Amino acid sequence: MPRRTRSSKKPVKKTSKKPAKKTTRSRRKSAAKSKSLGWLGWSLKWLVITGIWGSVAASLFVIWFAYDLPDVKRLKQATRQPGISILAQDGSLIATHGDIYGARVTVKSVPDYVPSAILAIEDHRYYQHFGVDLLGILRAMWSNYQAGTVVQGGSTITQQLAKNFLLSEKMYRPTDRSYRRKIQELLLAFWLEKKFSKEQILSIYLNRVYLGAGVFGVEAAAQKYFGKRARSLSLYEAAVLAGLLKAPSKLSPASNPERADARAQVVLDSMLEAGFITHHQRSNIKGSIKDMHQARDRRKMGRYFTDWIVETLPNYIGPIHQDVIVRTTLNPKLQRLAETQAKHIIEQNSSKYNVHQVALVAMTPAGAVKALVGGYDYYQSQFNRATQAVRQAGSAFKLFVYLPALELGMTPQTRVSDGPVRIGKWRPRNYKWQSRGQLTLTEAMAYSVNTPCVRVAAKVGKKRIAQAAYRLGIKIKQPNDLTVSLGTGGVTLIQLTGAYAAVANGGLEVKPYAITQVQDRYRRVLYRRQATNPPRVMTPQVAQQLSQMLSATMAYGTGRTKRLQAPCAGKTGTTQNHADAWFVGYAHQPLLVTGVWMGNDNHKLMKAVTGGGLPGQLWHGFMSRNQMSDF
Repeated sequence: MPRRTRSSKKPVKKTSKKPAKKTTRSRRKSAAKSKSLGWLGWSLKWLVITGIWGSVAASLFVIWFAYDLPDVKRLKQATRQPGISILAQDGSLIATHGDIYGARVTVKSVPDYVPSAILAIEDHRYYQHFGVDLLGILRAMWSNYQAGTVVQGGSTITQQLAKNFLLSEKMYRPTDRSYRRKIQELLLAFWLEKKFSKEQILSIYLNRVYLGAGVFGVEAAAQKYFGKRARSLSLYEAAVLAGLLKAPSKLSPASNPERADARAQVVLDSMLEAGFITHHQRSNIKGSIKDMHQARDRRKMGRYFTDWIVETLPNYIGPIHQDVIVRTTLNPKLQRLAETQAKHIIEQNSSKYNVHQVALVAMTPAGAVKALVGGYDYYQSQFNRATQAVRQAGSAFKLFVYLPALELGMTPQTRVSDGPVRIGKWRPRNYKWQSRGQLTLTEAMAYSVNTPCVRVAAKVGKKRIAQAAYRLGIKIKQPNDLTVSLGTGGVTLIQLTGAYAAVANGGLEVKPYAITQVQDRYRRVLYRRQATNPPRVMTPQVAQQLSQMLSATMAYGTGRTKRLQAPCAGKTGTTQNHADAWFVGYAHQPLLVTGVWMGNDNHKLMKAVTGGGLPGQLWHGFMSRNQMSDF
């Protein structure tokens, strides 16, 4: 075996390197670094946790306050009582009833100064903020602090729209000032800014903002206060409407024109300061306080007439569930004349003759009502004496006695005794009449002599008389005796005037009307009066004979002092002891039929007022002033 030899090299020993001992300084740095990383990690950790839980809390907060917010799609819908806009025959607005929203407008469909006027006074930084104007809020807080009271608000157009929407949805009462409402307004404002463009929000605002007198939106307000469409508003009128936003009732151009004008000047100054108008535009404003008075006067006109329209409107279109625009037959010129004349004659004679109420109806022979006065003063009493009051007609009812007499073969020249007559216990007498023995029917009508009329009535029969009255439009049941011949039965003025119109038009049926067209707010036609061929209620020959007899009344009879220069016909009527007095007649140039009644609501007797007296005076004053008018 070979011999193992020992290596000459010594084995190398493995030595482990020990780390060098750290100095005190390095140990401190290391500890600080470790501690810093620990706090940073901890902070990041809790920041993330806090963020997560904060997001959850914010989400819950938003959900809690937003879960019952209304759908903003309903912003374009109307949620209130339907409004009725009533127009005269020339298209001018004469009255509104209910909550009125006009046809929808957009920022681009009205003059630039219309939205600008609103922005200048309400939110001139509208296009710079995101629904809430923080600078505006700070500015308002500072102004209120300096003034020591609330003189300025910081809400934006978007916030106002949100508030308006919540109130219209009946979620809050106007007096509610809770934090929940304020928070919901903010949330809704943010949502509106996200959902709609600035132009869309402003357009919605223009259509929904309340501008007093029951109207919402600039279109309805333009028609209410100025009788025109929003697209036709002047710069001054736009400023007046913008001024209403501060206090719609106190600054109404209809009731407070001076305040409205003063506020409009503030709006115009704000528009100039905001750069919406130039100095030249500001110094050349067209509009004055006089315009406001005219708007107020237009609003007061025809209140009895418009009440009648609202009352009868469901007969044309059924139940009213939407805004409607009603075009009528009313002639503003004739209506103002009728109201002025009626008011004047009562004021001049009420004490002397103990007469306190008056009614007037003027219509075409086809029945289109052109003027209607239902009483001396609408604001004292809204009872319509032209359409609602049922009063005894007196001698004005004799038309319905002579009509069937002519149809049975008598003529205007047929003679009848004017002497005393007795039917049972009834002994009718003549009023201030000296017997002549025999009178023609024409003379009996002209002088309104009672006994010949009673004799004719006895031959004709009470049934035919009542039927004749009903045929000509008197729908009220008449007495079942011959006293009906002297007008002891009740009639309304509008019905009696319509009956005389049937004579004026040659014998065609007349149903008094005032509505010619009804549209919804989008101008879709709901009703339009169609030309019709009314049935005959008497032959043309009989109508002509009656017209001749009524003309004699104006030529030499009880209406002779009230005749016109143009050909005319009519009949007076006075009830027993002067409780009622009537004058109904028509003129031929132009052909207009007018009826007048005077009396007292409590049926107290007037002092010797006859149909040919004060009622005839009013009839003559009204008819003589419109002979050349185009209606």
